[in-house]
Amino acid sequence: MTFEIDYTLIKKACNLLHQSDVVAMPTETVYGLAADATTDQAIVKIYEMKNRPSFNPLIAHFPDIEAAKKYVHFSKTAELLAKHFWGLDYHRPLTLVLPRLENTNLSHLATAGLDTVAVRVPAHPIALELLRQFRKPLAAPSANRSNHISPTTAEHVRMSFGENAPFILDGGACQIGLESTILDMTQDQPVLLRPGGATVEEIEDVLKLPVLRHNDPSATIKAPGMLKRHYAPSLPLRLNVVKPLHGEAFLGFGHAENAILNLSPSSNLSEAASNLFSMLRDLDNPKFNGIAVMPIPHEGLGLAINDRLSRAATKS
Repeated sequence: MTFEIDYTLIKKACNLLHQSDVVAMPTETVYGLAADATTDQAIVKIYEMKNRPSFNPLIAHFPDIEAAKKYVHFSKTAELLAKHFWGLDYHRPLTLVLPRLENTNLSHLATAGLDTVAVRVPAHPIALELLRQFRKPLAAPSANRSNHISPTTAEHVRMSFGENAPFILDGGACQIGLESTILDMTQDQPVLLRPGGATVEEIEDVLKLPVLRHNDPSATIKAPGMLKRHYAPSLPLRLNVVKPLHGEAFLGFGHAENAILNLSPSSNLSEAASNLFSMLRDLDNPKFNGIAVMPIPHEGLGLAINDRLSRAATKS
């Protein structure tokens, strides 16, 4: 991705972050509500602005793997994944949950008091430059109110927060449009906590071993995106619909004659992922009484798309 960086705006964002304020920054996945991950006061602002439960931990963002190593312990397997997926030539959005190093100044509020930290390196040039200039990790959940649809443009951030919107570094539309995959790397075998932009198939191909699936709803929430209801529009959502009911907005995939919007007319899962949150926002309109979504293949990026849709459709 080529993008011209305005260093004056980066400096302004850094000044706000040093004052324990928050800024919205673009990433390749969604826009993040960024704050100093080492300062409790800054983390409190994130929770307050998002109305986010304090037991829901945040992802710490770093400019590179060496910066992350100052805060968490990388096993050989974790380092293999990080070097593969966080590289400049080949990058996929992957978050690793790793053991926290002792005597680090990372805010315990950011990690919800856990002895693990969810870490990742984003792929957007503006986010990377902000991290390099700020020289401290940034906690950055999606820049929207908790449980609502994630923002993939600067305008989505403004719409979500209204007159309380933070300073926004506008980096255009997010390239991937779907949050990162999250792996728990604290056990001998990786456990998938949240499917996302890095597919399970890609991860297993690198590791040469299977990734376990997290399937215990009573387990401790170790990472973002594990709440039953998340990413939700205000209208009720029905999934795997072939024919919508009267008054429903129909979101298509592949061949869909009656769809109001189509995630991907060519059935391309990458295209569907990048359009998902934006199109859900467009259809979340009171002129409809609900949103009906066509079936999405449960493979590759479809796993992550179906995860977001099922959480959005959950009533509580």
